[in-house]
Amino acid sequence: MLRIGSTLRASRRLLNRQLHFQCPIVAGDSAGSAISGIAPVHHRRFIPFNYSSNFENTSASASFFSTLSSNSSISTAPHTERAEENDSVGSNVPVHGYAGVALSEAEPVTPRLSDGMLNAYLAIELALDSVVKIFTVSSSPNYFLPWQNKSQRETTGSGFAIAGKRILTNAHVVADHTFVLVRKHGSPTKYRATVQAVGHECDLAILVVESEEFWEGINSLELGDVPFLQEAVSVVGYPQGGDNISVTKGVVSRVEPTQYVHGASQLLAIQIDAAINPGNSGGPAIMGDKVAGVAFQNLSGAENIGYIIPVPVIKHFIAGVEERGEYVGFCSLGLSCQPTENAQIREYFQMQSKLTGVLVSRINPLSDASRVLKKDDIILSFDGVPIANDGTVPFRNRERITFDHLVSMKKPNETAELKVLRNGEVHEFKIILHPLQPLVPVHQFDKLPSYFIFAGLVFIPLTQPFLHEYGEEWYNTSPRRLCERALRELPKKPGEQFIILSQVLMDDINAGYERLAELQVKKVNGVEVLNLKHLRQLVEDGNQKNVRFDLDDERVIVLNYESARIATSRILKRHRIPRAMSIDLTDDQNAAAELQSACSI
Repeated sequence: MLRIGSTLRASRRLLNRQLHFQCPIVAGDSAGSAISGIAPVHHRRFIPFNYSSNFENTSASASFFSTLSSNSSISTAPHTERAEENDSVGSNVPVHGYAGVALSEAEPVTPRLSDGMLNAYLAIELALDSVVKIFTVSSSPNYFLPWQNKSQRETTGSGFAIAGKRILTNAHVVADHTFVLVRKHGSPTKYRATVQAVGHECDLAILVVESEEFWEGINSLELGDVPFLQEAVSVVGYPQGGDNISVTKGVVSRVEPTQYVHGASQLLAIQIDAAINPGNSGGPAIMGDKVAGVAFQNLSGAENIGYIIPVPVIKHFIAGVEERGEYVGFCSLGLSCQPTENAQIREYFQMQSKLTGVLVSRINPLSDASRVLKKDDIILSFDGVPIANDGTVPFRNRERITFDHLVSMKKPNETAELKVLRNGEVHEFKIILHPLQPLVPVHQFDKLPSYFIFAGLVFIPLTQPFLHEYGEEWYNTSPRRLCERALRELPKKPGEQFIILSQVLMDDINAGYERLAELQVKKVNGVEVLNLKHLRQLVEDGNQKNVRFDLDDERVIVLNYESARIATSRILKRHRIPRAMSIDLTDDQNAAAELQSACSI
């Protein structure tokens, strides 16, 4: 056991060094903390965030979670949430170690450090040469005016070095980035970093720094295992309230699949009782001498409840990047399943008393499951693991999690074995798993929006970020029909997009059509529209005198092609729009790739 000093005074000198601990105030403690020299955490007020799941959960209620990047200016982006500091805790004096305190195994020591405090000190030792502060300048698109960007904003977050001279952080720390800098602890110099890979579903990103000077003295952290309940972890990072490194100690209180706010996905997460705050994003949660997870969000309206991304999710992300050179995503069965806890439904589907499973209610037509499974099938097991009637499977010591975790941990193109009950008979099927995209994308980070303008009619693919432009209460304030379809409809063909007429830029040629905005475009000249590029090709075909658009609600728009083509140039000039379509719709793919690359630098 590592011991410090020989007197209580030496121990207090160590605790009073300029380390920024954020210790929760214990009820009944008149001093707020049993340890001298540690200030309590002050309360913070949060702005709520709305989210909705892209598959099963279609609730419009406000999100309880918030991501943890620290912003120097207030942003209206719907996927983030800011903490407003009432006070600050900490010091601007950098930490240089434990100078002046003797460490010895031989001499007797009083008092003895508890295991929790010892873990905190070990975490600090590891963090000093591993954790970095990340400075990001980002600019998000304006989805109402897709040819424009919003004003840039500056954010800060945390990250840490891993093997291969790479930095691991959160995806939301570098989302829509235009410029990224990193600074290691104890250094006044900021170094330019580039984003090597981003996984927005799992909220992880890998940065690389070309400067060899930066890597001098940097130690890489190793990934550990999923901690058990009540095991102590220390979250290290650079939260708001100060510029120096901060360590927060807590214990694991829950391990289960949780909604990831940034990517609106459901993946395994660890809940801890540490008071992690904005700016902690991307910082490691250290247990012993290894990383147990990455801090990424907290629970709004609650104190000392934070969430970290566990090692299995981190390893899945890193392995995909190393094997394929880019983020590959998390697999899905493409199913919507219903619990079979009711005795009558089990009897109706001829489930014997020893059989348990979940009922298939909907299948994604683009999934491999649509080839072998049918509606009303009962999935009894996944890869030999029995599924309970509530959809859970065994996990560690008397814990249970949803079987979706087993699915998400499979690699793309891997095969899963399912045991299925159909019409009272048990069948075994093999299904190839792939990452599946919804008809209406949940997020559109790090890419330019698509648009096509013809005679002042602005056509775009429907995305949830477009609906988020209606404000924090977008579920209630955005067009009801578009919102319902965005949350529920599934694609029927590869490459399919939900195309809408987002707005009408007024001109003589489109007078009378201005009230037809925010409707789905179904056909152009009698041909069903597959995606925005297909719509553009149908419009510019030019074989017909008129162009007819069939919209939702049986509405129709008819324009003379030549008059509309001439009016398009006039309207673009009037509204100072540089081009009639986004670069991804042009035939010059080299130019499109070059522009997209330039926008991500």
